[in-house]
Parts: sequence; structure tokens; C-alpha cells
Amino acid sequence: MALHEDVRVGAGTQDVPPGPVGTRVTAPARPNRLAVLPGLLAAGFGAATAWAVHRVLPAVPTLTVAMVLGIAAAHLPGIRERVRGVARPGLSLAAKRLMRIGIVLLGLKLSVQDVRELGWPTTLMVFAVVAATFGGTWWLGRRIGLRGDQPLLIAAGYSICGASAIGAVSAATGSDEEDAAASVALVTLCGTLAVAVLPLLQHPLGLDDVQFGRWAGASVHDVGQVVATAQSAGSAALGDAVLVKLMRVALLAPLVAVVVLGLGRRRAAAGADGPVRRPSVVPLFVVGFLTMIALRSTGWLPESLLAGTALLQEILLAAALFALGSAVHLPTLARTGGRAAALGLSAWVVVAGVSYAGVLVTT
Repeated sequence: MALHEDVRVGAGTQDVPPGPVGTRVTAPARPNRLAVLPGLLAAGFGAATAWAVHRVLPAVPTLTVAMVLGIAAAHLPGIRERVRGVARPGLSLAAKRLMRIGIVLLGLKLSVQDVRELGWPTTLMVFAVVAATFGGTWWLGRRIGLRGDQPLLIAAGYSICGASAIGAVSAATGSDEEDAAASVALVTLCGTLAVAVLPLLQHPLGLDDVQFGRWAGASVHDVGQVVATAQSAGSAALGDAVLVKLMRVALLAPLVAVVVLGLGRRRAAAGADGPVRRPSVVPLFVVGFLTMIALRSTGWLPESLLAGTALLQEILLAAALFALGSAVHLPTLARTGGRAAALGLSAWVVVAGVSYAGVLVTT
């Protein structure tokens, strides 16, 4: 889909002024409840199937399966017509709304005490990794000419928490659904490869179990992928990996705020005329994310409730990723596949290299 084309969601469209990223955004005609039902049911079925596959094959993350199922549904004869037709309004709704709710619940996995336990050196290391990965990936993506918001979204995914970060940034900036889907596909693929590759490098790189856990937490994208990577080195590695990873997740809110502010200034500097859709500096779902962190930090929530919300959060994100996957058009993706793959590999080298150096310095 070219940048100047209308983004069509639901039964109709309406032209609105360009968004802060300089793309032409089309406001969806509000579909009625019955119109979104087929797509929501499809997203729910995709999430349930992904969760069942993960239960049978624990090494395969639920979110990865959900994304793959969504892509498959968008291309299988007999199904793709429904995905692109009657199910599209509900799938678009799931990709946006369920993603935001899942990100809010993600905050319940982190508390202020978790950050304190790691200490200032590790905290500063995480900041450095996020800043270097985000800045380097975004700059390189723009230099090699990736379309639309893909450089921005891939940078967010690599530096923070994979698909969840891409969903948060795309929701805050109004990015094209196709850009978000392609970015999630690339980041998910590279994160899945990390699960297999990183454990093979632990001993050649001279890392003990705790160092390896922190390296995995600082360099692997998705929380589930971090767990799958670090568990190969034992419980000590797994514990530190999760703490470092969740510290990266905590930076999601300031990252979204910085991105929104930066894009707003770029548009103002470009001298854009006419009314401009300006997203909040801190979108409502990011406020909810921070509120959940604060609530978890009180210690008032029982473990049973936290376990239940963790499952709900994973299911919501799985449904959202299935919906995003259903927006992927492989022939279009293939036209920029070489450049996207080059950016993914480069970003992978950056995040792994910077985090490896940071772990050696701080442990």
C-alpha cells in the first residue's frame, strides 16, 4: 500500500488531515456491533489456537504462533476473502483496542522494587541499550529507504519489547496498519531466531549464567522469547533475564512520549498548514500502563489475581497480533524484504553488541 493511499477500515472511509508522521490517514466509518463481530471472533479463535499450540509446545511463544496464524489466514484460499472482507472491521478493531488493553495489563508484570534490586549500574546499562538500539535502528531504516513508519516501529520493537512496543508506538502515532504488521513480522522472526542462537553463544563469549541471563534480558525482544532463551542457563539466569527485560518494558511509556513529541516538532518545523491531528504526549493507554506498575508496586494484589491478569494479557495480545498478522500482504512485504532484512540483522547486531558490552562492564 503506497503512503498516499487511503487506509480503509470497516465499511467506509472519510478523509482527514495528515497525521504527525506526514502520512495521509483515513478516519474509519464507525462500524456497528454486528459488523465487528466476525473479525473479533476470528481474532479470539486465533488467540485460543495459539495458546493451545504453546501448551503443547512450550518452547514456541504464544504471540509468535498468533502472528503466524494471522499471516496464514490472510493468504489461504477460501479464508483470505473473509479476512479481507467481512472480518476486516473486527480484525482492525482487535489490532488497535485489544493491543492497548494488553499493554495496560503488561504493567502488572513490573514493580518499582524489581528495578531497585538490579542496582544503578544495570539500570544505566538498560538505558544505554535502549537508546543506542532505538536511535541506530531508526536512523539506518530511514537511510536505506524503508516505507512509511517501518523504521520507527522496528526501532521501537527491537529496543523495548517487540510486538507490544510496536503496537504502543503505532497506536500513539496513527501509523499505517500494514507498516505495523510488517514490522511485527520482522521483529517476531528475529526474536524467535534469538531463542535458538543466543544459548549457543554463551560459552564462546565467556558469560556465566547470571551474565547470560542479563544479556538475554537486554537484547531479546519479547518477554516470552526472553524466558525461552534464558531458561537454558538455569533459574539464576532466568530470574535476572526477566528483571532486566521488564526494566526495558518500563521504558515504553517515556519512549512513546519522546516519539510523539519528536514527530510533532518535525511537523511544526516542516511548516504544515491546516488542522493537525495531535495525539497526546502520553496516550491514555500508556497512563494505564504506568498506573498498573504503581498498583503492582503496592503489594496489595494477590498472586492469584496477577496470574489471571497475566493470562488475560497474553490472550489479548495474541488476539491483537493475529489481527495484525492478517493485515500482512506477503507480495508487498517481499518488495522491501531485502532492505527490511538488512535493517533487522543490523539492529540485532547493535542490540546484542551493546548489551553484551554493558553486561561485561556492570557485572
